[in-house]
Amino acid sequence: MSGQLVNVSSIEQPKPKEYKDFFSFFLTALLGASINFISRIFYRQFFDFDVSVFCGYLTATVLTFIPTKRYAFSAGKTGNTGREAVKFLAIALLALIVQVYVSKYVLEWIATPLLPDPGQKIWRETGSHVVGMGMSFLANYFGHKLLTFRSTGMYDKILSRSSKEKEEQI
Repeated sequence: MSGQLVNVSSIEQPKPKEYKDFFSFFLTALLGASINFISRIFYRQFFDFDVSVFCGYLTATVLTFIPTKRYAFSAGKTGNTGREAVKFLAIALLALIVQVYVSKYVLEWIATPLLPDPGQKIWRETGSHVVGMGMSFLANYFGHKLLTFRSTGMYDKILSRSSKEKEEQI
């Protein structure tokens, strides 16, 4: 290679980790959204709208924990799966509340007044559910990024506090 110059400016620079994390989470969320959406349609045959949104969300949450852990946040080998599952469920519960209430109120306050015809019920419910899923996506992404798959030190503090209390009792 003597005498040859290599133009390093043409080498593609890696994208920031945040973009990769967000895109990976988006793909796993797309899987979850698909499960959520399809199962909500199934549950709607048996339950009212709010309950079917709730059940669809729970189904998707259970089925997407492992893909989210492994692929979206590259946390497959942390050894903290139990702790992460608890935090995942806590964040998912918060995002579930966001999804159910946003879906419910968009249906009630926006979709129904805009599409009052009874024949448009499926479009009102579908649109409302999609808006709720979008808000839930944001709650999940930031919750999991900031808490679930990140060591906050909280577990270690609780563990050390419990050890100190045991030592004091002896």
